[in-house]
Amino acid sequence: MKFINIGFGNMVASHRIVTIVTPDSAPVKRLIQDAKDSGRVIDVSCGRRTRSVIITDSEHVILSAIQSETIANRLDNNGPDDDAEEPEE
Repeated sequence: MKFINIGFGNMVASHRIVTIVTPDSAPVKRLIQDAKDSGRVIDVSCGRRTRSVIITDSEHVILSAIQSETIANRLDNNGPDDDAEEPEE
């Protein structure tokens, strides 16, 4: 099982990620609010501005302060044969 660093020492299982989006659009804001109302939001932004929203296969919504592109690059670089560790933030 591979984990992706999503900032501040927090990790998410890479095989559980469905999509990574930016939180700027109205539909994503509604999705976040609906998830908050039903208790499915995991906020790992540590009080900083949310820059990416990770949707998992269990319909949990993870809010991160790391940009979507950075998380996507980490996901791409952590292929099945890649054992390189990412530097800490």
